[in-house]
Amino acid sequence: MSKLSGKVAVVTGGAGGIGRASVLALAAEGAAIGVVDRNLPGAEVVAAAAAKLGVKSLAVACDVGDEAGVAEAFGKVVAGLGEIDILFNNAGIDTISAVADMKAAMWDEMMRVNLRSIFLCTREVLPAMQRRKWGRIINTASQLAHKGAPRMAHYAAAKAGVIGFTRSLAYEVARDGITVNAICPGPINTPLLKDIPQDWRDQKLTELPIGRFGEPEEVAPTVVLLASDAGSYYIGATLNMNGGDYMI
Repeated sequence: MSKLSGKVAVVTGGAGGIGRASVLALAAEGAAIGVVDRNLPGAEVVAAAAAKLGVKSLAVACDVGDEAGVAEAFGKVVAGLGEIDILFNNAGIDTISAVADMKAAMWDEMMRVNLRSIFLCTREVLPAMQRRKWGRIINTASQLAHKGAPRMAHYAAAKAGVIGFTRSLAYEVARDGITVNAICPGPINTPLLKDIPQDWRDQKLTELPIGRFGEPEEVAPTVVLLASDAGSYYIGATLNMNGGDYMI
């Protein structure tokens, strides 16, 4: 039997990159999948690919930083697939600016999408998980939460907040049978990375002991581990697939 047969998973930011790879990896293990993304056409393509693996799937459009939108989107997933067992909070954005030049709107949007969204989506699934005494919550942070980076103070701050949220929530719900953990990918070949200016990427490449950027498919197996019973003793952990950019 597949590791996740009978489970319902939601992946935010599931239309591409790490989200897409994780959707397909979770589906390959038997989980029904809700693909949540602002890009509905892209989410529909990924949901169709998941369905070809023999699982139920559903694509839902959502701005994960919007409270009402999150409630509506997750309601659609529950109506279509059933109560949610696994939540992978993966949606995120990235922008570049020195702090001295940064507009408050840029800072606020980073916090809204990369941190507030994790609170909103998690709050939406917790009551049912607590009632059923089983759940898996996986949050995407970053190695930059540990290391920092020039021109990315807002991003690093948001991702550090994700780790703090992850650890604190893990204390609250571990005895309800719910695990809460974070992954801290390094630079991964995704559309998000490709949108960062070339000079930043060139510099980052020189810092990596492995000498290359990672691929989404190198992150997805860790998501499957944390989503499954095999990951049941990971509580408030941060798992670091970062090519050696930050060794912890």
